[in-house]
Amino acid sequence: MLSPKKVKYRKKQRGRLSGEAQKGNKISFGEYGLVSLETNFITARQIEAARIAMTRKIKRGGRVWIRIFPDIPYTKKPAETRMGKGKGGVDHWNAPVKLGTVMFEMSGVVEELAQEAMSLASSKLPVKTMFVVRRDLR
Repeated sequence: MLSPKKVKYRKKQRGRLSGEAQKGNKISFGEYGLVSLETNFITARQIEAARIAMTRKIKRGGRVWIRIFPDIPYTKKPAETRMGKGKGGVDHWNAPVKLGTVMFEMSGVVEELAQEAMSLASSKLPVKTMFVVRRDLR
């Protein structure tokens, strides 16, 4: 799964996610893309599940780019622990996704197959998504 190799601070406050994506909102590498229609955090496990679903559908025929990276730590205290005693340890990593962010890109396959693969991937994600073609975002 994806996670940062090294971070300046182990634990971080979550912050706010609001507004539309100013960066990462255009298809840069592939021909087809999966764009987020909602704002949410996506875990590294969800990204990996979506990637596996896509690559299995295209039978490793095309090329897939993951445009989001989970770099926000999510902490959790152990079960049955009393309140206090500091913040819990890092449980998993999240990627912040705003409305309009291109999350995945694909090329080297026909459009129908790409759309089916992206549909499978979107079912693994906690946000509503839209399939886009490079010519649509120019």
